[in-house]
Amino acid sequence: MSEPSSKPAFPRKHAAGCPFDPAEDYQGFRENDPVARVSCPAGVDAWLVTRYDDVRTVLGSSALSSSVPPIAHADPQAVFDDPVLPGSILQLDGAEHVRLRRLLTAEFSVKRIQALRPHIQQVIDSHVDAMLESGGPVDLVRALALPIPSLVICELLGVPYAQRDRFEKQSAIMSSVDVDPVIAKQADVEIMGYVRDLVHEKMRDPGDDLTSRLIRRSEESPRPLTVDELVMLVLSLLVAGHETTTNMIALGTTVLLRHPDQVEALRTEPGLLPSAVEELLRYLTIVHFGLFRSVTQDIPLGAETLRAGDWLIAALASGNRDASVFSDADRLDVRRRPAAHLGFGYGAHQCLGQQLARVELQQVFGTLFTRVPTLRLAVPVEELDFKDDSVVYGLHSLPVTW
Repeated sequence: MSEPSSKPAFPRKHAAGCPFDPAEDYQGFRENDPVARVSCPAGVDAWLVTRYDDVRTVLGSSALSSSVPPIAHADPQAVFDDPVLPGSILQLDGAEHVRLRRLLTAEFSVKRIQALRPHIQQVIDSHVDAMLESGGPVDLVRALALPIPSLVICELLGVPYAQRDRFEKQSAIMSSVDVDPVIAKQADVEIMGYVRDLVHEKMRDPGDDLTSRLIRRSEESPRPLTVDELVMLVLSLLVAGHETTTNMIALGTTVLLRHPDQVEALRTEPGLLPSAVEELLRYLTIVHFGLFRSVTQDIPLGAETLRAGDWLIAALASGNRDASVFSDADRLDVRRRPAAHLGFGYGAHQCLGQQLARVELQQVFGTLFTRVPTLRLAVPVEELDFKDDSVVYGLHSLPVTW
């Protein structure tokens, strides 16, 4: 790992005084230095790519590798030295990545996910019922944002929902950038052990769930998955399947409550929900540190040449606020014509579960603001506890009333 330098610092996470906007520095980078050398939180220099077109170019390039550590880890030297574990679909490239993804693609097809929409709506209705019966104020994260995607992904994977406490806490620790490395390692061991037990159980007694189908599909493939690969794949789906959507529900609800005109548009025109969800994904970009990549061969980008061995950060939040692509980019507009935002990334590693996330978000926001028309924050927005300590942005809690 190279020594830290005096390069400009990686931009702070959000604009001063606004928890929804990316740092103001990004605009300066886009306009004056779109491919810039910065000192990033992991203790290395990296190329910061901030323009929409450039972000898509690098994420679509085979000259970049995903086999990298988180960019804001508490112990960067340790993770730079760690090998990629078998089955780590987010960190594998090329043929190995294609092999794993191919086994899962059918599970997340548009047709299969759309078939889940009525059941997802039932799950949402039951949680809204319980929330209304309890009376306000409530923590929307605990009442709605966390349990809905957790229940859905548990059902998909064949994980007993009653055991959710065994992975939700560990998942939150693994997503933190400030946690003690010893605690992070313990959380990793615990959740890996839980998923390993689950995989062995499905091997002995398969059911009609994604984990069981993945095992069967693997056994029929030219190169079956090892147990270690199965464990990492299921773990990746379990964590990503609830962590990201939970934070989008909480953060999306908060920003909509700050824009009552946008909520009114959704109430009067339910057909706007799909475009509204795409706009929220663009506007908020919850993967707020961006995507970290390593350069494996020299490639030109703008006025620069990225050399093999360099590190790179693709700033999704900056690309999603690029005014050359999105007019009036810093304004939330649920009527905005849907565009190819970067909220789910781009290229070979574009989010596998994006169709599931879309359906969950559409149904949650459509139901919540229709059934609870007087929903409002129970505390000033300045008192909300935002997740500045996590690789996935969101809220630790969201007190609301009605």
